Amino acid sequence: MSLIASANYAINEYLDAEFDKYHPVKKFRSVVSGGVKGSIVWALWAALSLAGFAASSLLSINFLAVIIWLWLMGILYNVKPFRTKDIVYLDVLTESINNAIRLIAGWFIISESTLPPVSLIAGYWFGGAFLMAVKRFAEYRMINDSKLAGLYRRSFKYYSEKSLLISSFFYAMCSVFFTGVFLIKYRIELILFMPALTGLFCYYFYLSFENDSAVQKPEKLYHEKGLMLYCAGLTVLFIVLLIIHIPALKFFTNTELISLR
Repeated sequence: MSLIASANYAINEYLDAEFDKYHPVKKFRSVVSGGVKGSIVWALWAALSLAGFAASSLLSINFLAVIIWLWLMGILYNVKPFRTKDIVYLDVLTESINNAIRLIAGWFIISESTLPPVSLIAGYWFGGAFLMAVKRFAEYRMINDSKLAGLYRRSFKYYSEKSLLISSFFYAMCSVFFTGVFLIKYRIELILFMPALTGLFCYYFYLSFENDSAVQKPEKLYHEKGLMLYCAGLTVLFIVLLIIHIPALKFFTNTELISLR
C-alpha cells in the first residue's frame, strides 16, 4: 500500500508543478523550477505501481483489488482529463476516500471472509474529508488572495472561507454520526468516547486559524504538543472503554418506546 501511495504522490507533485508556482512556499520546490525530468517521474511511478501490485498479489485477491482502487483514485485525482482535484467539493471527497480505501485494505489483511461495517467506512471517509477541507481552509486563509488562490488550486475559484468552513462542519457532523453508529452498535461503552472525539474535531478547527498552521502540512502535526497530548488521552480513554463494562449503559440500546408509567 505504501508503494502505491508513493506512486500517487510522485505524479501528484509533478503534475501540480504548473500550479504550485503560485503558492508562496511550494513555488521554491525543484519540480516547479523544472529541475525534475518528466521521464524520470513517470518511470518512478510505473516502477512503484508495478512493485505495489506485485507485493499486494502475494497477500490476497481482495487486498490487490483494493490496492488497484487506490491506484485508480490517484489517477482520477491528478491526471487530466479527470483531475477531480480541480472540481469544487469533489476534490475533497475524492481525495479523502483514500482514507476509507486504506481502512478496507487493512481490514482484508486481518479478515478475508468479512467486510468492514458501512458505518465505519463512512465515518472514516467523512473524517478524512473534514481534515482535507480544514487543510483547504487554512491554505486559503494563508494565501489571503482569492485570485492567486484560484491560480494555485482551481477549486479555490469556487470556494470561499465561508463555504470551506461550512463544508468542514458538514463533514465533521457526518463523520461523528457514522462513527457513533458504529461504536454504539458494537460496544455501548464507547458512547462515552463520543464527546471526547467531537472535542478533537473542535481542536483541529482551532488549529486551522493559526498563522502558518500545521493543518496545511499534516506531516508537521506532531509539533503540536497539545494535539498530541489530546490524541494520547483519547487513545487511553478508548482502551479503557474497551476493557470495562458498564451495564447501566444498556439503557441506550433499548428498542422499546420510553414509558413514563
